Amino acid sequence: MPVNADASKASAAPAPGAWSSTTDLPALAAWLRSRRRVVIVTHVKPDGDAIGSTMAVTRALNLLRPGLATPWYFGPLPDWFPDVAAATPHRIITEQDRAEHDHAEEPDGVLILDTGSWMQLHDIREWLLKRTEMAAVLDHHRQGHADVAPRRVIMPEVAAVCQPAAELCRLLLGTPRVGGLPAEIAEPLYLGLATDTGWFQHSNTSPALLRMAADLLEAGVNHARLYELTEQRDRPARLRLMARALASLELLERDTVALMTLKQSDFHDSRAAPQDSGGFVQLGLTVASVQVCILLTESFVHDASPITKVSLRSKSGPDAPDVNAIAGRLGGGGHIRAAGAKVSADLATTRARVIEAVLAERAAASGGRAR
Repeated sequence: MPVNADASKASAAPAPGAWSSTTDLPALAAWLRSRRRVVIVTHVKPDGDAIGSTMAVTRALNLLRPGLATPWYFGPLPDWFPDVAAATPHRIITEQDRAEHDHAEEPDGVLILDTGSWMQLHDIREWLLKRTEMAAVLDHHRQGHADVAPRRVIMPEVAAVCQPAAELCRLLLGTPRVGGLPAEIAEPLYLGLATDTGWFQHSNTSPALLRMAADLLEAGVNHARLYELTEQRDRPARLRLMARALASLELLERDTVALMTLKQSDFHDSRAAPQDSGGFVQLGLTVASVQVCILLTESFVHDASPITKVSLRSKSGPDAPDVNAIAGRLGGGGHIRAAGAKVSADLATTRARVIEAVLAERAAASGGRAR
């Protein structure tokens, strides 16, 4: 079943430099089929949607012609990555690899999935800057940089990029419906749908997404296996780190804003890795009065300058804040209910800026409703 075919098409005349579609899924499929060698990339610290979409499209292209596509990953990978990747050839880019990109076999196509942000592609920015004319983007985020690629299919109305990626795989292989895709392609697609909706709990879960999930189950996906693989394999270190996050919990603005903080010392003392904090930003939303939850994570760049990662989540409803707009005030972005930013400041400074952004966005929203 196609993913909102009208929405996948480019607008008649997108504004120059606008983060908008310039092509559609059938044209993107035709372009990919015409390539000799495709490198597929996604954002740093890839999640279920990023890994699911890149693995699915890679497998679909390599069914057309073995060796046509290779996915590249950089940044921390989840513990379950090897189980999902299985025997699919891929590259994990390290700092040493970055200096060797130009010595690898040159692609004639680059497909970027689940992002269009230079910040999230920083690890391969120099390599990609030389190849933007041969690049294409398939994304569902509300912000991105149009100069990343001239061919863009941008669908912010879908919950997961695996929704249009499933349709892309169907077009590539010529199957009449998503439920007819091979199981090894259906599985990572289902993973992306499930993880980007909190296993179908979040407000971005739609009838179309559930119909697609049902089609993928029909294709042979084992739901219970995927859930156990990704959600029930925590290391003790993750629980120790979670305890640190919960111990830092502050309830602000009449208990409507939950804020948690993780310092580098918390990771060290818990013996935890960066990926162990995944999903923590959801914890505060279990409080009935909380409308938005914020997780601040301390980090540093190579020259020891402070960087604070800001993760934001909100509940649905007329009074729930648009966290994409809040993140935008901090130089980031994402979705209405899930967004983030990286702030070049220490924790205390970032905390003050985030609270200011929340209050400013609330004032703007209430002013809009008053008018």
